[in-house]
Amino acid sequence: MEALRLILLYVHLIGFALLLGGAIAQYIGGKLRINAAMLWGAVIQLLTGIGLSAPLRDGDEPHPGKLVTKLVIALAIFVMVFFSRKRDEVNRGHFLAIVGLTLVNAAVAVFWR
Repeated sequence: MEALRLILLYVHLIGFALLLGGAIAQYIGGKLRINAAMLWGAVIQLLTGIGLSAPLRDGDEPHPGKLVTKLVIALAIFVMVFFSRKRDEVNRGHFLAIVGLTLVNAAVAVFWR
C-alpha cells in the first residue's frame, strides 16, 4: 500500500505543478485566462487528494481537520477553474485567488502536522 500512496503523492505533485505553472505562464503572458494546464492540474489535485485521504497507512493517518480543510480549498479551486475555463479573460482578482488558494493548500499540506 505504501507504493500506491507514493504514486498518488507523485501524481498529486504533478497536478500542483500543472496548476501553479499554468497560472504563472498565463500571468507572465499578460492575458489572464484559464488554460488547459490549470484545468488538468485542478482535476488531478482533487482526484489524487481524495485518493491520498483514504486510510492507506498503518496508524499514521492525517488529522481529519487537515483533510477537510484541504478538500474544501481544492473544491474551491476546482470550481473557480472549471466554471471560468471558457472565458476569454478572467478577472484579475479571480485569477489571483486561484493562485493564492493553490499556495495556501500547499502550505496546509506542509505546515499542518
